[in-house]
Amino acid sequence: MKNYPNHYQELSRLIGDLQAEIPETMNSFNALHKSACGEGALSTKTKELISLGIAITSRCDGCIAFHTHDAIKSGASKQEIVEAIGVAVLMGGGPAVIYGCEALEALKQFEMEKEQEAAASNV
Repeated sequence: MKNYPNHYQELSRLIGDLQAEIPETMNSFNALHKSACGEGALSTKTKELISLGIAITSRCDGCIAFHTHDAIKSGASKQEIVEAIGVAVLMGGGPAVIYGCEALEALKQFEMEKEQEAAASNV
């Protein structure tokens, strides 16, 4: 299994490298992301859950890492994320089951990381 918190950090670094090489393209992508995922008629949390479902059905490990992380950050509960995984399985069939398992593992790892950070800050 992947270490999703590490995968998220490594992808963030690589995206920074890509930003340095093609700043105009990445600035445009970042503006699109901000516009598409910002608060509106749908909350950012809802949009991140939708993004996670698409990531699962698209079979994109990096997208699963980012959108699981960002769903948690936007306030999604474990149950909301698990139900989003269930909808992705419905829409994506067998392959979505496998990537749904990946998303569940990502959720567990990010939750563990959050608990460890909280415990460290209480010391």
